[in-house]
Amino acid sequence: MTEPVVESRPITHHEPSNGTPGIIESASGIAQLLTSLQAGRGPIAVDAERASGFRYSQRAYLLQFYREGSEIGLLDPTTDASFTALATYVNAQPWILHAATQDLPCLREAGFIPSSVHDTELAAKLLGRPKVGLGALLEAELDVVLAKEHSAVDWSTRPIPPEWRAYAALDVEFLPDLHQRLAAELEHRDRLDWYEQERATLLTFTGPEPRPDAWRRTSGIHAIRDPRKQAIVRALWEARDARARDLDISAGRVLHDSVIIDIAKHAPVSQAQLTAMRPVHSRNARKDPEYWWAAIESALALPDVELPKRAQADGAIPPPKAWPQRNPDAAARWDVVRPAVVATAEALAIQPEVLISPETIRRLCWEGFSMQQSADAVERMLSVTAARPWQITALVAPITTALQAG
Repeated sequence: MTEPVVESRPITHHEPSNGTPGIIESASGIAQLLTSLQAGRGPIAVDAERASGFRYSQRAYLLQFYREGSEIGLLDPTTDASFTALATYVNAQPWILHAATQDLPCLREAGFIPSSVHDTELAAKLLGRPKVGLGALLEAELDVVLAKEHSAVDWSTRPIPPEWRAYAALDVEFLPDLHQRLAAELEHRDRLDWYEQERATLLTFTGPEPRPDAWRRTSGIHAIRDPRKQAIVRALWEARDARARDLDISAGRVLHDSVIIDIAKHAPVSQAQLTAMRPVHSRNARKDPEYWWAAIESALALPDVELPKRAQADGAIPPPKAWPQRNPDAAARWDVVRPAVVATAEALAIQPEVLISPETIRRLCWEGFSMQQSADAVERMLSVTAARPWQITALVAPITTALQAG
């Protein structure tokens, strides 16, 4: 008689296997963590928790460390105790992170700078996983379900509650097993070289480039067309940014975008008009009307030549839907190259943006490629972009064929 097949069910974890660790903030606790990590083996799983949405800064308020054979360590990086010796040791070991580019800048700020980085999100993307979030991967690969109810809390809170600590510890406990599982499949599918090329770039990653004219990203700015009113938006945005930085409070908690836009629409010409406006009854705007009025007054006093000009993004390329009118030749190239990229990605079972960045393809179609281009020329053009060797190898032939056929 055939035994019935029993399907395994994912196990939900609410705390680590060895219980919820405490917060390390003393010299003795840091020394114990260092000893524990030294006794372990394999790459060190690393994670960081910030207070995004609560604080202006993107500094880390909790750092998590774990490797096979060690205890899970939760380090408070705001402690007065020195953790230089710990950082020196950890920096010399290979790391495992998930979505490394999110945490590397704040880890670097805290003094943790890797010499070798593995990234389980990156590995999952190169394997074509449909969902690459940590929770989805742990469930799919290890039948592990993590309770994620504390993913968006204020990690600057002290003391850190036990349930938050359990959540933070779980974020690193299963990373070594996940890394091993994905690395084995990368090797089996001959994609380990792709992965090595990609992860090498993480060592020099310091964070996204600051955006020029960041005030233009104020939510609702599209409704403000008048240059004088745009100047009010800019002045209020800059005043808010300065205050948020000084107070280390998220900018949206100092003055919401909707309030900035509403003020600009009405363009008050006196502090009395400003304070009479309903949106300024928001708590933080009401605290110091003189401060906000000074910003508005400076915008009202600007000569016309100093008002914001129409946005001119340096080197920005218009969206492809505008190309037929603005650059018909580029539109023709896009119409043959983009499908070739998508088809190649589908054949490799990865997303097109993993195969090549959309910005790279747009720029090459806009000002680089030409019809009837040779394979050597296509390869040269790809080589001067940020494309990796594995991407160039995969794309030269299909792009060349598309251009020559088009």
